[in-house]
Amino acid sequence: MTQSEEKDKFVPAIDQLWKFSAGLSKSIGVVRWIGYGLLILAFFDVVEIFVPPLFMNPAWEFQTLGQLVERVPVPLLGLALVFLGERDQRIRWEPLILNILSWLALLVGILFFLLVPLGVVNTIRLDARNTDQITRQVEQRQEQIQQVKQALGQATTVEQMQFLISQLDSQGRTPQIQGTEQLAEVKEQLSTFLEQGETRMQEEAQSQKKSRRLRLLENSVKWNLGALVSAALFVSVWRLTGWARRSDS
Repeated sequence: MTQSEEKDKFVPAIDQLWKFSAGLSKSIGVVRWIGYGLLILAFFDVVEIFVPPLFMNPAWEFQTLGQLVERVPVPLLGLALVFLGERDQRIRWEPLILNILSWLALLVGILFFLLVPLGVVNTIRLDARNTDQITRQVEQRQEQIQQVKQALGQATTVEQMQFLISQLDSQGRTPQIQGTEQLAEVKEQLSTFLEQGETRMQEEAQSQKKSRRLRLLENSVKWNLGALVSAALFVSVWRLTGWARRSDS
């Protein structure tokens, strides 16, 4: 095969590669504009998350951390699309924007790193708050049960017993007590019911504490690890876009 024939053989392949490269160059502008659009949408999400701000509120800060972590894919994808192709085929104003976005990626990465200890502290604070809230509810119910027990001990007549039962049953289902023997039986049944209710209340309180703690820990691990990963990714974007921070000279 002559040299001329070899050249003719590669011409179609070169033409096809050239057409592919030209098509890719035309579409890269569209991809970058999609990236800018995603960054703008991410900015709107951040504004929505922080309005209204409730700083020093552990529940709001914890939920804000979770919302920020869960929305990270959108700005990361936007940055990847915007920085695609480095300096090739850029509009005149883009180098300044790319410089700003590169430094902004570093700032966001540092902020995500700082959110991790805040997330841990808020996890501890929320767990303590949940425990105190359940404990107060239990104490209030125990106080009510003790009041009923005291009233039960002071009920020595049928009329007093029926009045006590009518106070406990708001639907008016007060049984008719016949004689002192039935009075003693009703008092024993009510006393047993109160004891069982107090025990059941303690068990439900412990179960509720465990359930809330488990759900809180699951979210804490998910969001704090997500914040670490997000921080590493944003810092990586800054590190890999050094070309955007360099001047043309």
